[in-house]
Amino acid sequence: MRAFALLLALALVLSVSAPVLAQDGPKPEFIVEKMAYKFVRGVTNVATAIVELPKQSYLSVRDRGAVGYVVGPLKGVGMTVYRGFMGAAEAIFFPVPQPGYYDPMIEPEYVWMGWDEARDDRLRSAAGKPDASGGEGK
Repeated sequence: MRAFALLLALALVLSVSAPVLAQDGPKPEFIVEKMAYKFVRGVTNVATAIVELPKQSYLSVRDRGAVGYVVGPLKGVGMTVYRGFMGAAEAIFFPVPQPGYYDPMIEPEYVWMGWDEARDDRLRSAAGKPDASGGEGK
């Protein structure tokens, strides 16, 4: 009788836990697509890293005025090295699902993104609208 009770308890546990163990993982096509996208993003960032130099110069002059002529090129050189290094890391380690689940290692994802963010914030604050963080503009 005791063996029957143990067998019944085991059957009950297995019948309840079986649906939990039967969950599908990501499809292989989806994983390969994310890996390929990460590889292409890395190669693209290595190839276009030099664009950070004029981008950071432009953004620094636009946001800080005359001091941006000095700060911008220095920031541009640093960001060029950083974007190139992170792009190389993404291209080399594209099969590894890190960080996140094949998320970009650098923000913005590509060098041509993020040129208008500060200007949008200034326009919002000039109009008296709340900024992206939910607070009032400056």
